[in-house]
Amino acid sequence: MKHGSFKAVCLIFMASVAVASVFSDENTVSLESVILEAFNGDSEYEWRVAASKFATKNDEETFPKLSYVSAWPVALFGYSPSEEQQSLGIWGRFDRRGYNWVDIYPVASGGEDDAAPAEIPIPGRVKFLDLWVWGSNLNYYVEAYVRDYQGVPHIINLGNIAYTGWKNLRAAVPARIPQAKRVLPHLASLKFVKFRIWTQPNEPVGDFYVYIDQFKVLSDTFESLYDGNDLANPEKVQELWNNQ
Repeated sequence: MKHGSFKAVCLIFMASVAVASVFSDENTVSLESVILEAFNGDSEYEWRVAASKFATKNDEETFPKLSYVSAWPVALFGYSPSEEQQSLGIWGRFDRRGYNWVDIYPVASGGEDDAAPAEIPIPGRVKFLDLWVWGSNLNYYVEAYVRDYQGVPHIINLGNIAYTGWKNLRAAVPARIPQAKRVLPHLASLKFVKFRIWTQPNEPVGDFYVYIDQFKVLSDTFESLYDGNDLANPEKVQELWNNQ
């Protein structure tokens, strides 16, 4: 091989290594299961509901209703769990059939009735969303909304709940949703925004109940270390510049 050709090959190889090092953390290295919300009423978030325009509202009642209830998936906790378990119950009612929706979203604990939604940070680069949902065989489906670092919302379909009892719903986070940047810090984690339950036009909506429990994620929490990596930590940067 001529000297010039060999040099060119070396340069290409070095460039490839440099590019790979920048984006190496995109590859799964250390997967960790993280519970974002156990729905036991003891987290830093409270949960609220909102619904589309045909939700029943009258002088006596307003739907949907939301409450923590003493119920849980036996497959997850057994019949007699060591600690008191609860799940989040939604009681819905609409005046007409159609593509109605119910949103379940978090606010900061202790917030007022009109408190703004609080988005939950998701650690690492999330691979899967995981949620236990109780269904009564109604042909409804559940979506999760997440927001990327650029402020763009994304919808992830968790699945249909046309089944009876508790079931674990899991959905992969599409690769098209960005969770990293070229510049430091590379990690650009997602934030959870809300769940949305959709009814179908051919399904009854007079009264229905849905229960959710144990919302968790499977995330790659590995981050490469390098000389000065702490200077890419937003909290460290804020601390340094606040002292100036």
